Amino acid sequence: MSPKPDENLAATPFLDFDHPAVAEFARSATAEDASDKDRAVHIYYAVRDTIRYDPYSIDLSVRGMRASTTLQAGHGWCVPKAVLLAACCRAVGIPAKLGFADVRNHLSTERLRQRMKTDIFYWHGYTSIFIDGNWLKATPAFNIELCQKFNLQPLEFDGHQDALFHPYDQSGNKHMEYIRYRGEFSDLPLEKITGTMTRRYGHHRPSPEADFAKEAENENRIAQ
Repeated sequence: MSPKPDENLAATPFLDFDHPAVAEFARSATAEDASDKDRAVHIYYAVRDTIRYDPYSIDLSVRGMRASTTLQAGHGWCVPKAVLLAACCRAVGIPAKLGFADVRNHLSTERLRQRMKTDIFYWHGYTSIFIDGNWLKATPAFNIELCQKFNLQPLEFDGHQDALFHPYDQSGNKHMEYIRYRGEFSDLPLEKITGTMTRRYGHHRPSPEADFAKEAENENRIAQ
């Protein structure tokens, strides 16, 4: 059985489950007498569907990447949603880490493709959760409403096996390819992420006027 190292249970400036709002969110999503597996699963769905996925909300400041900031905003991209999931797991005593990979995402929008100049998402984030002696990968990025707009099967997590993005959507079209794993970390490697985004994208500014869900809905309506 793998150890349960202290660094994967501690609060950090990013995984700030000592913030009252994060602690309450984690507590309200679980039952005190539930198993680690059941608590992790319930927290996963709370983060996946309560926090709207928004790739235009990137704020790579320390404050912008905190779990409490994402929770209070009610939206976030894949990395801060993974941070929130990890923080909530730690809040109820379940060890959790942050994992990252570069992925080629075939489900995007024209505006986002123009902004990124590539279909590769660098430092795509997921959460690694310690359950019953095993580290399991869970990706809480796409909320269920967004999956419906993209004709994508929602990613389910059962606490027994990894939950990473499916390679195809419900129509058999390519969705996401993992092209490089960057490892797992006890805390957010913000400087590494910021450096890569600056080199690859040339910017990492938020676009609060953009609406990713509406873009997806409009483009998929036209395609049909």
